[in-house]
Amino acid sequence: MGHALGTLEELPLAYRAALARNSLAPLWPMMRNVLPHGAPQPVSRQNLWRFETLRPLLLEAGDLTPVEKAERRVLVLTDPGRGEGAMQATSVIYVGMQLLKPGETAPAHRHTPSAARIIVEGEGAYTVVDGEKCPMHRGDLVLTPGGAWHDHGHSGTEPVIWLDALDLPLFVYLEGSYAEEAPLQAPRNRPDASEAEYLSAGLVPSRRPDRAPVSRYPMLRYPWSRTEAALRSLGALAAPGEAVELDYVNPETGESCLPTLGFTAMMLRPGEKATPPLRSSSAVFHVISGTGTSTVNGERFAWGPADTFSAPVFSTLSHEADGTEPAFLIRIHDRPLQERLGYFEERVRP
Repeated sequence: MGHALGTLEELPLAYRAALARNSLAPLWPMMRNVLPHGAPQPVSRQNLWRFETLRPLLLEAGDLTPVEKAERRVLVLTDPGRGEGAMQATSVIYVGMQLLKPGETAPAHRHTPSAARIIVEGEGAYTVVDGEKCPMHRGDLVLTPGGAWHDHGHSGTEPVIWLDALDLPLFVYLEGSYAEEAPLQAPRNRPDASEAEYLSAGLVPSRRPDRAPVSRYPMLRYPWSRTEAALRSLGALAAPGEAVELDYVNPETGESCLPTLGFTAMMLRPGEKATPPLRSSSAVFHVISGTGTSTVNGERFAWGPADTFSAPVFSTLSHEADGTEPAFLIRIHDRPLQERLGYFEERVRP
């Protein structure tokens, strides 16, 4: 085992030409490209996108391009490992920053990829998902699952910015990515499910024969105010030395809130260094509040509020909050997809 495999150049030119004419190719020269030994060899590269740099460019986009010409006014966070214009932050995760100005609406559409929004700044915007109106406050996580109609509106006075996270690269690879458009939805006149049916953890509406079946995605908005309070309460009890983490889950099933992407809220306590294990899942970290530093595969990133950084598969990671206050982040990852495919893995750090 471990011997060198034959190369394409070792084959006669006439034989290679015959293969090409018949749309054939030998596997052995390409074997290690697709099946490296021991661990993947990711194309993705870790990167930090500073909000202070991104924000003025996004606001300028709002002056240069009306929303009617953009449909969704977004700057894509592109993976430097894939080059300029890559529609990926990691292999499976697409991330973009979206701007909606006061009085604007983003038309209703639905698409095969699933999406989630993390609200970065501003008040007065909302998302309507299959008729449910979800207000958008800083730090909130709002889901728009694949196949769900959704549109955005803004009745406030200042620009609103949010982070979009989608499993778009997966659907593009599968050649299954497409969208449909429709008129703006008429929202139902009631609070969203996070303020009614799922206001308290551990409680769900009682099952009754006359009640409609539970939706596949019963809760579409996860308010940050409750998430932060839960992290602080858990942090008061947690052992020192690790990040305090809570997963966003479907309140009816306990499974990940989306089928392919996971979302984990994190609190880093000051003075403590978190060193997670090596994970087969890739990740994008978005900072809700606080400052700190993270080292990804030996590269040090100093981050602050609304910054975003990425980590490829099996990255060596460490995180540390600065100052005297905790830092709060949301980790977007593809663990749910990997678990469904049966290969998620954690390894002890060397």
